[in-house]
Amino acid sequence: MLRRILSPISAPVLFVIRSVSRNIESGFEVTWRYLFSRKAALSPSWKFLQNQNFYTYSADMEVKGRVIVYSITGCPHCMRAKSTLQELGIPYIDVNLERFPQCREEVLRRTGRKTVPQIFFNATHIGGNDDLQNMVKDKERLNALLLDIQQSDPPEDAPVPPDPSTAKEDGGMGDFSCEPDEYAQLVKSLRQSGLIKDHRQGLKVHKNSFSGKEFVDWLVKTKELERDRALEIGQAIIDRHFGHQVKDEETFRDDDVYFRLLDDDESSALNAGDISECEARPAGELGEEIRKLILKIYNAFLSQDGKKVNYKGIAGSTEFQTYLHLTRELKRVQIADASREEKLAFFVNIYNAQVIHANITYGPPSGLFQRWKFFNTMRYIIGGYTYSLQDIENGVLRANRKGVGMFSRPFSKSDPRSKVALETPEPLIHFALVCGAKSCPPIKTFSTN
Repeated sequence: MLRRILSPISAPVLFVIRSVSRNIESGFEVTWRYLFSRKAALSPSWKFLQNQNFYTYSADMEVKGRVIVYSITGCPHCMRAKSTLQELGIPYIDVNLERFPQCREEVLRRTGRKTVPQIFFNATHIGGNDDLQNMVKDKERLNALLLDIQQSDPPEDAPVPPDPSTAKEDGGMGDFSCEPDEYAQLVKSLRQSGLIKDHRQGLKVHKNSFSGKEFVDWLVKTKELERDRALEIGQAIIDRHFGHQVKDEETFRDDDVYFRLLDDDESSALNAGDISECEARPAGELGEEIRKLILKIYNAFLSQDGKKVNYKGIAGSTEFQTYLHLTRELKRVQIADASREEKLAFFVNIYNAQVIHANITYGPPSGLFQRWKFFNTMRYIIGGYTYSLQDIENGVLRANRKGVGMFSRPFSKSDPRSKVALETPEPLIHFALVCGAKSCPPIKTFSTN
């Protein structure tokens, strides 16, 4: 209900809004009162009902029909579309297709599209965000659609919001559970064995290291194993990325070659420190979990145009602490055997998240040299090896090609990371990688599918 409380036409027109909405799940009604200025072009004070599984937004407009927005978490185009509806004062129901995956087939059938958002005014399919923006410019069409939802109940062929009880569980972001790696306890015992210390080899000192022969001798003595079996266990520690040879070779040897545990490396990587004791996961599985978490972070701290990030807000959030926990698992992720599509989605998402992580930790770079340093020194440990932003872009995604200002390829022929690089470059990454500059594309996340 609307009641004008200031009458002069030249002055901003204020309204008192009494908005009554019915909770979809429990059936109770909630009432809000608030003010907004129509002529001053101020955004109305929006309120929304948060059902356990989706949102019902209530604005100043009383409608018989309904507007449904099918969206996914963290989608910049979805955020812009919903922001436009809010600015117009149009109430709508936001159905998240990640929580209601059963709706995807219906949306595809009704629209013929696999993109989001998809917007419906009663039974009329508007389209995506670009279609909505074009409709807003067409005042005649906009008024006709508004009249329809104000005066008409949804027809039988209009899409219906899903039953809240059918929502897919979100999984929570504070619950850390994993399968413990069977070799994690052995690594703990190795730490307590006294084998790990500084070793001199010629003029070189290998800090916090142990020799392959000492390790095999220790297993034979304490675990009563044959040397061949002890050698297999040493190789498993390398393969599972608990440790590595100091020369970055991938073979464990029963001699005086030295090895070091991964978390004993003197590394400035953003995810350096304690190593994950979880069973190492495939890149596709871990990448998808990180993607979903990044979506939640973007949804909370990304601007509606997808180009600005609230770094301070992210730094103090519980979501970011959860993300830091997951970056520990990156150290031992199994990436070498991933498919091309898995590598593309994984490394694009990690690159964009790594830029944000670096900006939170060290601040954005200023000046040409600082930007060069930023992209060449901000690193993650991934699958046992360090990757700078430059390594990910030009080494992995561009199939080990020289980048701007580079005199050689990122990975040499003997570099183990060359096995991770794509076989052929993917030119479309330039529409996906976000370097943090204003000219970069909006931040998105990508899945293998």
